[in-house]
Amino acid sequence: MSQSFIKGAAILGFATLFCKILGAAYRIPYQNITGNEGMFIYQQVYPLYSTLLAIATAGLPVAISKIVSERLAREDELGAKKVMKFSMVTLFIIGSVFFCLLFFGAGKLAGWMGNRELLTLPIQTVSFALLLVPIAAAIRGYFQGRQNMFPTAISQSIEQFTRVCTILFLSWYLMDLGLGILYASAGAIFGAVTGASAAIIVLLVYLIKERKMKLEEPSSSLHDQPKESYGKMMKKILLLSFPICMGSLVIPLFSLVDAFTVANVLTEKIGSQAAVVYKGVFDRGQPLIQFAAFFATSLSLSIVPAIAEARAKQNEQEAKDRARLAIRITWLTGLPAAIGLSVIAMPTNIMLFKDDLGSDALAIVALSVIFLTLNMTSTGILQGFGKVYLPAITLIIGAVIKWIGNLLLIPWFDIKGAAIATVVSYAIATFFNFLALRKIDVSLKSSGFLKKLVVAVSLMTGATYVTMESVQWFVQGLPLRLEMTVTVLCSIAVAIYVFIWAIFRFKVVTLMDLEQLPSLKKRIVPILYKWRLLRS
Repeated sequence: MSQSFIKGAAILGFATLFCKILGAAYRIPYQNITGNEGMFIYQQVYPLYSTLLAIATAGLPVAISKIVSERLAREDELGAKKVMKFSMVTLFIIGSVFFCLLFFGAGKLAGWMGNRELLTLPIQTVSFALLLVPIAAAIRGYFQGRQNMFPTAISQSIEQFTRVCTILFLSWYLMDLGLGILYASAGAIFGAVTGASAAIIVLLVYLIKERKMKLEEPSSSLHDQPKESYGKMMKKILLLSFPICMGSLVIPLFSLVDAFTVANVLTEKIGSQAAVVYKGVFDRGQPLIQFAAFFATSLSLSIVPAIAEARAKQNEQEAKDRARLAIRITWLTGLPAAIGLSVIAMPTNIMLFKDDLGSDALAIVALSVIFLTLNMTSTGILQGFGKVYLPAITLIIGAVIKWIGNLLLIPWFDIKGAAIATVVSYAIATFFNFLALRKIDVSLKSSGFLKKLVVAVSLMTGATYVTMESVQWFVQGLPLRLEMTVTVLCSIAVAIYVFIWAIFRFKVVTLMDLEQLPSLKKRIVPILYKWRLLRS
């Protein structure tokens, strides 16, 4: 039996959250195991794989599910299965092309990235995942088209869990055997292959189970239904998946630019060995940015259907109101996250990665969180209003600016230059998105929201800094990582309390806002009164 849309969306939402938390968190113990060189290798190779993977599969499950659901609505059971089989073959061919590109071009790509010796084997290792993941994407799309979200959710969770376990175990085991950074990193990257294999096994089990549950053959036949050419079907799938593909390319594409520029530019200045270390240090910011982008990712995916639904009912005002709400929520979460992380960058760096190397670069790159989250949300809004290609153009503009910024700034400021380029490129790409939003009358206008928010964030920033300095003085003498852990946790606790107090004190968020969400009002409002964060 199929689940309701809301239940299915909730299942996928929890699975996505679980996968993203694991996907960001494992980099911290991995860096502790393999050091900055291990982080360098992984962050050079994985963005390349992620970019190709996004091009090959991102959005395809959604597109396939739409076509499958259309066939099922016509009671064309065999046609739905035909879509899945055709998609599996087509995506496997696309994946095979990318596999050949990575496996046979690994040496050349590694040379372009600045280190043929360290990167060739890991690139060849990850290439095998491109033969498997497209097959999983096609099967997931088939089940989603049947309104059965469990196979997708379970397979995604098991894939990520298997991948992370492989990364941590093989990197630790191969380092323990004394095989060195190269093999430990290649073993970690092999997690993409084991994860995809686990996902396919789970999905095949669901397919077999579904076949056994059918007691009789489908009554309909392809001969009874309107025929659709494979070329037309593939065109429909690609057009439907394009917007989601663009949204999923934001982080890997900018990381890919770093992979091809940072180490190469640093090598000319400080030599290849030091460049490897400093690029690995720069990559410490990646998991922190991903943590901060969790909410925006979920919001960007949910805002597209929400706006499309309102527009389908010919309610343009409701669509615009939903878009403005999404922007407000993004500002409300992204700005304090960016500023707060920037303030506590140094103790966070030591707490997670053992030393304070690159703390200044981390503090700078943390500021990109607000622009990244706004970019993802604005991309979702523009797509919901039918502006599918515009976010792709602004993304390319941002990537080009990032490339130029790296080339110009790294020679002067080392990895701080790359951090500055990240902030500027995200900011410019987001600026163009917001110009487009103004043209469709979607903006915060002169509500005073941003002014009030800046006041609240300023108070939070001051309280966070004072807390950080005070706690560091109070706990000095403890082991360094423990000292910084206590400092970070206390600073975050104070930051959260002060920010929540400030947004209600200065009416950034009002009781009326909370009353629009009955479930939130019932659970949260009593707590806010109890903590004296909300006044009668």
